[in-house]
Amino acid sequence: MDFDLDENAQELRSLVSGLLDREATPARIEEHERSGAPYDARLWAALAQAGVLGACLPEDLGGAGLGAVELAVILREIGAHAAPVPAYASLPAALTIARHGGGELRARLGVVADGGLVLTAAVREPGSGLAQPPGATATRDGDAYVLEGVKTFVPYAGQAAYILVPARTGDGTVGVFAVEPDQVALTPQPAAIGEPMARLDLDGVRVGAGALLGAGAHETLLGYATAGAVATASGALAAALDLTTGHVRTREQFGRPLAEFQAVTMQIGDVYIAKRALDVAMWAGVWRLAEGHDDAAEVLAVAAWAACEGALQALYTCQHLHGGLGLDVTYPLHRHFAWGKHYAHLLGGAEAQLDTIGALVA
Repeated sequence: MDFDLDENAQELRSLVSGLLDREATPARIEEHERSGAPYDARLWAALAQAGVLGACLPEDLGGAGLGAVELAVILREIGAHAAPVPAYASLPAALTIARHGGGELRARLGVVADGGLVLTAAVREPGSGLAQPPGATATRDGDAYVLEGVKTFVPYAGQAAYILVPARTGDGTVGVFAVEPDQVALTPQPAAIGEPMARLDLDGVRVGAGALLGAGAHETLLGYATAGAVATASGALAAALDLTTGHVRTREQFGRPLAEFQAVTMQIGDVYIAKRALDVAMWAGVWRLAEGHDDAAEVLAVAAWAACEGALQALYTCQHLHGGLGLDVTYPLHRHFAWGKHYAHLLGGAEAQLDTIGALVA
């Protein structure tokens, strides 16, 4: 068996990694953090110009027609570089619209590929994980739907042209509605990585029937959102491990590099194992998602649990092995730690993932 990425995915990884190496340096990220801007517009434009933002969109919309594996490749590099752009918010939403959206909504995806449009999805609710059924409701009222409920931790809600909102409909299914930000009440919420996030209150919001995406949109959105979150967390952990191995090789204590101490070797080994476990589950899940296998959601839930449990503990170990340097905001490790913790929180935490796995297996 060949577990390597295919040629297209490898070329895409090299493209994104090389671009981010140049455009998302620590100095550039620090400049962005001081600016107060919601995201690095120059970096977002560079990704668009290189064809990255349109890579997974259909060819009839100007994209390259790639899929879930390539989405994970892009977002893993975004996470590894802690790049301050709305890629996780926009790309899963764009792919869901590409598959299930109506003609007018779908036609606007070309602007996403050009970097001129941000999208997002409201997949979290208070007290629930990403994969739990939504409590928000959509009631049919003539030729419109009335939405009620609350969504939390919606990334880039104020900057997005559309927010994809899952809600239970009267027939017992879950529909996904494309809602414009000015239709809802947005309350800013803090995020560990500094990106804008908001609580979304649906208080009798009326949307036309055309805002409802086609059947199966909720499953598609959850699949891409989960795959994207675990891929981003995987990149954050990989970068943290690289920094930590470099540190313990060069940092000396009692006249010897830290890497020569058995306790340090065992701890860095645990971090490597956690990284590999997350990677194996993540790539297995995204491949199944791309191929349309029935067990894709189950494997992605295992990957999400790994991101929320073992990977998060591994990031704490990376900080511990750095000593006080691990907490220094002028050293890049704190960003990778924050990104890993942020996406674990967005997924809903380890307990929520165990509940999801139990429900899927049962």
